[in-house]
Amino acid sequence: MSAATGPTLSLEILLIDRHGGPVCGVDEAGRGPWAGPVSAGAVILNPDDLPDGINDSKALSHARREQLEIEIKARSISWAVGFASVEEIDSLNILQATGLAMHRAVAGLSVPAAAALVDGNYRFILPCPIRTVVKGDSLSLSIAAASILAKTARDRLMVELDGQYPGYGFAGHKGYHASSHVAALKALGPCPAHRRTWAPIRALLDA
Repeated sequence: MSAATGPTLSLEILLIDRHGGPVCGVDEAGRGPWAGPVSAGAVILNPDDLPDGINDSKALSHARREQLEIEIKARSISWAVGFASVEEIDSLNILQATGLAMHRAVAGLSVPAAAALVDGNYRFILPCPIRTVVKGDSLSLSIAAASILAKTARDRLMVELDGQYPGYGFAGHKGYHASSHVAALKALGPCPAHRRTWAPIRALLDA
């Protein structure tokens, strides 16, 4: 199977041979929003029991992501999700907070990973050796699976925040820039779920 047809386990096989143990894929969700935490998934897939249709979470519908989340959790060797809070994002910066969420996800695996495939090109410090993969969620099945778990877990948390802080529409836009989000901020001001170091939020606070 070529990369053009979707993610494969080729990179995982290379790292398994090199490190002599299970390899996890790692990806994040929520680096760009104005509100809510950043999440990260870590997944060690079972090569003999792969769910059909694993792909970059952004290429899947909401319903398909939720269906695959169930299958990935049931059929993988190990999986975990980690978060970094709004307070941690504001105190550390989003890059370091993303690394913290990834570290928590990998550390949370019930089966320790011998190595990790990490989406992107930044070499985060994780509990095991890593290989970065640009556009990894379109190349590696493990990274794609991790992207699905990170996205679905964060989406659910944003729905919870919508109930906690009504009026902002978090259940819909998930904290990202949207005209309805801008209108709510102008009407209500920021709430504790907003990232106060983000320029649009900081400008409202300064005003």
